Amino acid sequence: QVQLVESGGGLVQAGGSLRLSCAASGSIFRINGMAWYRQAPGKQRELVAGITSGGTTNYADSVKGRFTISRDNAKNTVYLQMNSLKPEDTAVYYCNADVQPTRSYYSISVSGQGTQVTVSS
Repeated sequence: QVQLVESGGGLVQAGGSLRLSCAASGSIFRINGMAWYRQAPGKQRELVAGITSGGTTNYADSVKGRFTISRDNAKNTVYLQMNSLKPEDTAVYYCNADVQPTRSYYSISVSGQGTQVTVSS
């Protein structure tokens, strides 16, 4: 069984910064892509940023230049550094990973429970 646990959310003023972390644990053989999604009240979940096992990144246009995704493969952890936060960044942030469990030929998609980020104006 594989689990993802996010941390680092909270309340911050506009213009401030937060760093989210997401650690994967369990019977893991390999983690492929990892990503952060977010869902604001009344809106659909959207991709914020993704990173491949090799370190290639992609970002939503709305966060380019402000957010940075990174990962520590040795720790099975993905990070999201969020700078210059805006009220419209307020949402529940979820991490997701494409994980190949031990003794399996296949990968599965695993998501965390989410962490709340609130940006006040």
